[in-house]
Amino acid sequence: MDALHATRRDFLKLLGTAAVIGSVAPEALAGAKTTKITILHTNDVHSRLDPFPMDGSRNAGKGGVARRAALIDQIRREQEAVLVFDAGDLFQGTPYFNFYNGEPEILAMNRMQYDAATIGNHDFDGGIENMRDQFAKAKFPFLIANYDFRNTVMEGRTEPYKIFNKGGIRIGVFGLGIEPKGLIPANLYKETRYLDPVETANNTAAMLRNDKKCNYVICLSHLGYDYKENTISDRRLAAQSRNLDLIIGGHTHTFLETPASVMNADGKPVLINQVGWAGIYLGRFDLVFEAGKATVQDGQAVPVR
Repeated sequence: MDALHATRRDFLKLLGTAAVIGSVAPEALAGAKTTKITILHTNDVHSRLDPFPMDGSRNAGKGGVARRAALIDQIRREQEAVLVFDAGDLFQGTPYFNFYNGEPEILAMNRMQYDAATIGNHDFDGGIENMRDQFAKAKFPFLIANYDFRNTVMEGRTEPYKIFNKGGIRIGVFGLGIEPKGLIPANLYKETRYLDPVETANNTAAMLRNDKKCNYVICLSHLGYDYKENTISDRRLAAQSRNLDLIIGGHTHTFLETPASVMNADGKPVLINQVGWAGIYLGRFDLVFEAGKATVQDGQAVPVR
């Protein structure tokens, strides 16, 4: 499928099939066994399955899941190890969600072979029962460490974290969601309990780094990039964190042309990235591991068009 000429017909076929930034100097890697892992990510796609219409607007012709699928397939052909993640708000925003309740979004992500996603506030918009029904169709896990779903229909249907092994490199990934109270109607999330994201992040990251021996720790966050008020955000999380390498963010629809870097509680850099909304960009990190230690070779937002 040509990424530049994918059509609605291609998209329908797709659903039917599925029914710090820096460079590594070559001399630094010479003679050492290295492993390259490419991280791809999206956030706040909001049921935008088709490209934006050609109406002369700022986003005219951009995005669309058929084009994103073609781009991901191309990158997988070119790279030895690829992981694909989403930072939440898969649902709500176009009539696809109003008519089909999120099923096409999940089926498209299955076709693109996403490795994991976290939960955004709009993923509750059809109610927690609809979340259960649609997430059950996913061939990838939903990771959320700070939502306690006990006594709800989502109990046991998510995981706090997952470890991915690529070429002997262990990548630990966990998810964080935003506080539902005051943002999501209580009848949609019901008895879901919200746990402190900073405490949860530090406990989970320490476990992944020290107990599970992960070489790299990633948080899929739907907390938002930054706020003027004293609300926990990705930047505040990074500054108070330990053992965390990368935050893939969502919620605020922030477009970062290049990833941000924030020093953590130990004075070490944490990278943060977010690529706007509606799937018009695909975030990409190329990580190079030498002796189990990571260097970011590149980080960019790739246009989907």
